[in-house]
Amino acid sequence: MLKSSFRLLSSSSSRLLTSSPRFSAHYPVLRTYPTPFHRQSVNMSGMTPVFTTGACPPAGPYSQAIRANGQLFISGQIPADASGNLVEGNIGEKTQACCNNIKAILDAAGSSVDKIVKVNVFLTNMADFAEMNATYEKFFTHKPARSCVAVAQLPKGVPVEIECIALQ
Repeated sequence: MLKSSFRLLSSSSSRLLTSSPRFSAHYPVLRTYPTPFHRQSVNMSGMTPVFTTGACPPAGPYSQAIRANGQLFISGQIPADASGNLVEGNIGEKTQACCNNIKAILDAAGSSVDKIVKVNVFLTNMADFAEMNATYEKFFTHKPARSCVAVAQLPKGVPVEIECIALQ
């Protein structure tokens, strides 16, 4: 049987914010770290990881995608092949490699590119915006919602990373 009280900790310290069962009933506590109450850890029911050998393997402890509530959340894809080797070439070719990874993951999940509803593009140099867009618009012909932001740095020193959300 689970304890009747929960603990909610602030993200900046281990300070106890509340131990009231009444508070906890209204604000469920999801933990992303092991606790003595491990049965109350992150609720993965209804969430399924998606992995495929047809796309770049994850560079860290995360899934290529997560299927949840009829949606697919595709992790950021960098310009690397299915073996994890970085793709050489201009920003257009690197953008195409990111898109190829996204397509492989969508195919493995039983979805398709035309079901993508939101895209986030990360560039380390906004001077690459026009060339990235030229490749992007050939792949995302249905024009999903999109954000494109400049970042200081991306994993493995790549110039572009693309993540998206799609319907199943």
